[in-house]
This record gives sequence, C-alpha cells and structure tokens, in this order.
Amino acid sequence: MGLNDTVSADRVHIAFFGRRNAGKSSVMNAVTSQQISVVSDVAGTTTDPVYKSMELLPLGPVMMIDTAGMDDVGDLGGLRVKKTKQVLNKTDIALLVIDAQEGMSEEDREWIRLFRQKEIPFLVVYNKKDLTPSVPLKSGELAVSAVTGEGIGALKEAIASLAGKETEDNLLRGLIAPGDLAVLVTPIDSAAPKGRLILPQQQTLRALLDQHAMAAVVQVPQLQRVLDRLNTPPAIVITDSQAFEEVAKITPRDVPLTSFSILFARKKGDLAFTVQGVTALDHIQNGDRILIAEGCTHHRQCDDIGTVKLPRWIREYTGKEPEFSFTSGTEFPQELSSYRLIIHCGGCMLNPREIKYRQKTAKDAQIPMTNYGIAIAYMKGILPRSLEPFPEVSQILKQS
Repeated sequence: MGLNDTVSADRVHIAFFGRRNAGKSSVMNAVTSQQISVVSDVAGTTTDPVYKSMELLPLGPVMMIDTAGMDDVGDLGGLRVKKTKQVLNKTDIALLVIDAQEGMSEEDREWIRLFRQKEIPFLVVYNKKDLTPSVPLKSGELAVSAVTGEGIGALKEAIASLAGKETEDNLLRGLIAPGDLAVLVTPIDSAAPKGRLILPQQQTLRALLDQHAMAAVVQVPQLQRVLDRLNTPPAIVITDSQAFEEVAKITPRDVPLTSFSILFARKKGDLAFTVQGVTALDHIQNGDRILIAEGCTHHRQCDDIGTVKLPRWIREYTGKEPEFSFTSGTEFPQELSSYRLIIHCGGCMLNPREIKYRQKTAKDAQIPMTNYGIAIAYMKGILPRSLEPFPEVSQILKQS
C-alpha cells in the first residue's frame, strides 16, 4: 500500500515526545526531510499535536506526530500536556527527544515510565550532537544532530527495526481465499458523503482485492437478484449492521453472513470482550448511564445512528429509560465507573492501539463494552448467526 491508499488508522503512528526546546520538531523535520512542524528557539512553540501522513523509508506509510513539551507551564500548558498524553493512546512507536547538552531529566524519566506502562516500543534520541560530540549511550539510545543530519539515517533504520516485520492483519483473514466471491451489502446511508462509500465498506473492498478475491457490491433490494444469478453460493455475505435483519432473511442459511462492524471489532480489538459486553443490554434499568462513543467527529444528521437511532433502539429493546452520554474524537473518558454500559463505534478512524486502550480502560473499570454493529445485531436477534464465521466467539456468546 502506498501513501494514497493507506488510511490513517492503518498507518504506523510514530510520536515525538520530550521537554520544550529539546528539538522534537527539528528531529521530526530531519527524519521526514520536510518542514512539518514550526521550529523556533522559543520554548513551547509546538502547542497542539501536529499530525502528518507520509511515507517513511524503509518503513512505509506512517503517521508522524509532534507534541508539546511535558514541562509546559500554566493553565494553558496543562491543557497542552493533557493533549500530549492523549497521543500516547494511539502511539505505536515513541521517540523521546532529549537535549544532549542538558541530559536526561525527571520529565524524561517520567516519559519512559509511561512508555513502559503502556507497553509502547520507544527510542531515546539525544539531539544536538553537533554541540555535544561525546554522548554516552545505552541500548535503545541514539545521538543525532537535526542541524547537520548526523545520525538521522541510523535513526530511521532504528525506527523501522522497532516497528518489526509483522504482516498486515487483513480484515478478512480466515474467511476468504483467492478467487472467492464475497457479496458486500452497502446501503447508502444519509450520513455518507455524496459520491463515496463509508470507510468500513471501502476498507473491506480493499481487503478483498488484497486477498485476490472478487466482490459483488449491492444494496439490499438487489441482493436476492444477485444471489439468484450466481452459479455457486458466495463464500460470505458482509452487510451494514443497519440492514442486517433484512439481509439475514434473504441470505441462504448455509451461506456465512457477518457485518462490517464485526470484522472491524475483530481486527482492531478484542472481539470476545465486545461480544460479552453486549449482554449487559438485558440488565439495563431506568436511569442507568450508557456511554455512546465515536472515534471521529462529523456533522450530525437528523437520524444520526449514534445520537438518535441507537438510543431509540435501546429504549425499544429494554423497555427502560436509561440516561445517554455521548463523546466523539479523542475525548474518551478516563473515569468510567458511573456507566452501566459503553457502546463504541466500529473505530474505522482509530488505530488498533487506541481501540485496545479504550477497551482496557473499560476492563479495568469492570464496565461492559460493545460496539454499534454488535449491539444492533443483538437487539435484532441475529447476532448468533453473524458470529457463526467465528466459532470460538460464537461459543462465548452462548455461554454469556
């Protein structure tokens, strides 16, 4: 995959941390050979995190993130530090940039503690080697000069090595083989941008192509006609969750059927945990708090799935009047103890590390968590069938 066809959520997220004026922005600009971040001798030039999608050889498609200094001061500085810490939840590789003239500080040691706590692979990068020729280094440490470029090549190689050589986790692993045909049922939702498929549908189509499989893309009214025309049944039917009930009635019982949402739940996080969490809907009482969380921010439609449809379906299913809270983008609460259930979107705009962080936060608070598609399928009574392609998880639902 190249720059133009790799979505942000599938890129390796590389973030630069450190004190103000250690040279984080300068090192990032040197690594990328681009003027991504503003550089100044004034401490605290970088305020909000700066994101840049690009190709970084020899690694490939990445998301580079520059952050504010951990030692920022004042009320505004505190907000900047908070945003910087939020970046940790989506960081795949962390680079701790230290001014070689000043050496490692307590703030730097705090960063290392956080990296280890969150199990984030990291490198310690001593900048300004041109001003400090002799820098004693330990394993996992490098010395560079963002000004002269010395050590930058070695840093790139170290980043690539840290990323490892793991193969991409294909969305359809174990479900499809080269030459198979999958039918994608993609209703055109009013919230979808005109002229485009929504991201989960795009990514599933791309995953099929990567597997050298074939796709028939239809809306619900055309599904029966397409199935009738096929000489052999499709390997799988994948549908939008909102059309699951209708699609389940049309799709022959011996044809595997699942949803885009379930595929994303498996790829990005803990599918079993997400399935276990949905059974909490059976115990909702009046006044219970339910958090509905989205990974992106978008213009709300009049019949928005997160703020309108899901609350309506939950009231109808439970016969109760719970209290709903809504978050979007990076604003996922750290304190979850007041919630009875969390229902998250499919997370197509979030990378796996952030999804897993949010799930861990829920697990630590012992709060059940599920996602939109699984909740919809459960309330419609069709979740057992949609999990049949995943026998181990299907068994967990039966036990729950």
